[in-house]
Amino acid sequence: MILTVLSFIFVIGVLVFFHEMGHFLAAKSVGVRVEKFYLGFNFFGLGLKKMYKGTEYGIGLFPLGGYVKLAGIIDESLDTECTGAPDEFKSKNMFQKIWIMSAGVIMNFLLAILIFAHLTYHNGIDDPDPRAIVGKVYPEYPADKLGLQESDEILSVNGIQVADWESMTQEIHSHPKEEIEISWIRNGEITTARITTKSTSQLLGDELVERGMIGIMPILNHREAGLFESFSVGYRQTYHFLNLTYRSIMALFKGNVSIKEMAGPIMIAKIAGETASAGWGALLGLMAFISINLGFINILPVPGLDGGHVVIALIEGIIRRDIPLKVKMGIQQTGLVLLLLLFITIMVNDIQRLFQ
Repeated sequence: MILTVLSFIFVIGVLVFFHEMGHFLAAKSVGVRVEKFYLGFNFFGLGLKKMYKGTEYGIGLFPLGGYVKLAGIIDESLDTECTGAPDEFKSKNMFQKIWIMSAGVIMNFLLAILIFAHLTYHNGIDDPDPRAIVGKVYPEYPADKLGLQESDEILSVNGIQVADWESMTQEIHSHPKEEIEISWIRNGEITTARITTKSTSQLLGDELVERGMIGIMPILNHREAGLFESFSVGYRQTYHFLNLTYRSIMALFKGNVSIKEMAGPIMIAKIAGETASAGWGALLGLMAFISINLGFINILPVPGLDGGHVVIALIEGIIRRDIPLKVKMGIQQTGLVLLLLLFITIMVNDIQRLFQ
């Protein structure tokens, strides 16, 4: 339990710090005064705080989030005070505003790239062998019950000869929860047997489809990775998970995936605790994945999120005048209500998962 709580606070704390630091540095770079920089939420004045060079830095007792309060901006605080001073957000041009509001998301993506690059450089790369030779068999899965062992070479699936690992898995994937026939060779002896596959859900495009699986992995050829290749892998992995997050959101909007599939802080805490027990590298990998999700969600054009502020800045830049204050306040209040409803729904999902 203690490991779960500490792991959750560590993961969320690091992600929020980097996100808010992005806003902070971007604001400073264009001369916007930062009034507050908080990790966690400081309800009822509880928490630690310190003034330094005009900015109040603090740590709130509620660890689920954080915020940077910029001078002269209508944000989640619903603070309407604005004097038109040159160091206020309102006084900056459209591009400067967009830069400030998108910097947190950019920082989240950069953090993910750095983490994946670090893990690749430290752990090396495992290249899968293209041959249809079993490298690992998972216990209690169909392949284990079938009697497959490491170094067995798969010859055919359902009478169809397989030339490599990819063609073999494609045939198995196309038969979820169905009986299939597999032939393999071991020490020069060919064996043929039938087994029923398991089923796993896989996102293809924006649709969730069922795929057959028997519980085997290919041979992995380990090699060291250089610094440049590690950053290249970090970028590709970040793009892969960003694309996966996008397709998951599209599947959710189209009704192909239920909102019950979304996880919130309770499940994140549970997964963080389980991952921490698996090792430091696994926890860092989870942090990179959540950082990508956090960045993507924040850039969505929803009132109350960074993407909502970017849209407002774009509109004001195009029409060359400020949106009326009452309209901005209404937009922010609507966004806060929507986010609160979403948060409650996700929390209910998390609680149901725990009891299940």
